[in-house]
Amino acid sequence: MKRRTVLGAGLGVGAALWAGGTMPAWSAGRGQLRAGDLAAARHLFTAGEYSRLHQVLPALLAAAHEAGAAGPVKAGRAAGVWVLSSQLAVKQGAMEAAGDFAGQASAAARSSGDPMLLAAAARAAATPLRRTGRADQALHLLRQAHDHLTAGPRPSAATLDAAGMVALTAAYTAAQAHLPSPADEFVALAEQTAVCLAHHNSPPRGELSAQQCALYRIGMHRELGDIDRALAYAAALDPAALPTPERRARAATDTARALLAADDAPAAFTQLQLVEEAAPQEVRRPSVRAVTEAVAALRPDLPGIAAFTRRTAASRPST
Repeated sequence: MKRRTVLGAGLGVGAALWAGGTMPAWSAGRGQLRAGDLAAARHLFTAGEYSRLHQVLPALLAAAHEAGAAGPVKAGRAAGVWVLSSQLAVKQGAMEAAGDFAGQASAAARSSGDPMLLAAAARAAATPLRRTGRADQALHLLRQAHDHLTAGPRPSAATLDAAGMVALTAAYTAAQAHLPSPADEFVALAEQTAVCLAHHNSPPRGELSAQQCALYRIGMHRELGDIDRALAYAAALDPAALPTPERRARAATDTARALLAADDAPAAFTQLQLVEEAAPQEVRRPSVRAVTEAVAALRPDLPGIAAFTRRTAASRPST
């Protein structure tokens, strides 16, 4: 892909929701991709601060292009930027851009030689692949990444964390493709890994946990049509134990979808309000707004639903 094409995609992601703003000083005009900047950008994503991330993303993308051919360490940082860009594109429903960014992430991860970055790139690629009818390719990538991570005799705690998250992504991917056996296989593998990680001598402050597995099970069982089981996992989940606002918002979103599938619009609306409480910009995402619109159509008489629908509608960029 030509550089201006990728940069154009990066500049455009999220524009339909958020007008641009002043570039924060920590990322503007430096021309270098520093580990601290990448960590700060990742924090914006996990905090649900997508408008601010959208502001700093063009500078990070420009630096990632320069870093991708500058040795394994800088290629690794570039891979992190491409993964993050793909994830942000997914949040806005921009699947073509998400796929392009994931492809750049894979290339940079290969240059870095880091299996955990390859796994992160595979997870990033899986979402646009499965949403465009290519779940088989996504599962192949994820299985390869998982096998690569667990090939050694004693994987580190960080490697176990990455492997478990790959397995959870694969479980959800299989569920969306209506493949119950692989979905069950992968989620069980993730749960076993979470148990091993909990008893590790030096568990990392990563993503994998029993609560994270329960979160994925809500969406997985809903996709497979087992709404009762999805709601049972939702009832047992402690959102406060999830590590970030983005994850807590995801839990409420998936629970709202399951409740809507059970025709419980009032309870689904309660969960949508929890999404807004956890991460206000999450509730303005296209896919979450679709849930709000479905609830409002089913029960327009719900107290507060009309105001909520207006408040969480997409803001239009200035012209």
